[in-house]
Amino acid sequence: ELLEREQDLLAHFHRLVRRRLVATAIRCHGDYHLGQALVTGADVAIIDFEGEPICPLAERRLKRPPLRDVASMLRSFAYAADAGQWEQTEDEIEPGEVVRAELESPARNWQLWTSAAFLREYLDAVDPQLIPSSREDLTVLIDVFLLEKAVYQLGHELRTRPSWVGIPLRGLRHLLAAPHPARDRLDARV
Repeated sequence: ELLEREQDLLAHFHRLVRRRLVATAIRCHGDYHLGQALVTGADVAIIDFEGEPICPLAERRLKRPPLRDVASMLRSFAYAADAGQWEQTEDEIEPGEVVRAELESPARNWQLWTSAAFLREYLDAVDPQLIPSSREDLTVLIDVFLLEKAVYQLGHELRTRPSWVGIPLRGLRHLLAAPHPARDRLDARV
């Protein structure tokens, strides 16, 4: 299914190169996900700022829009929901059974609410100079970075855990579906 939608995927990425976006580039975390955020009682500590370990150092040192890290955390929420659902149902039911759809709803709801809260708080707290002033430009950046991360996750699972490849494939399918999850979160914020 994803191979048949290759042109749809490329069209999302082309939205980024077809327009002039004004966005500040800074040194970002580069590997920001739930595993890099440690809850320490009343606070959260972010760890491991060396970037994505499999990337060359020169690439990790590149300045990028901070929304890339935001999208990475949003994908982490989706991944946690999908992985949790997958672990719950892996041995209990056959793939494609109706029960899986019933279990999906709470996981999907958690992911959407958590993502909306995270994005709302981020956009309320961030220096406005670090993000595009246009909601359309903001949406394009988040959309592209979400897809970039999902494609990366697919490659990661193919290399390290082929049995989990369904999780990023499911994420890519959700991201390519309309309405778009990032756009939903942005619309809910405004």
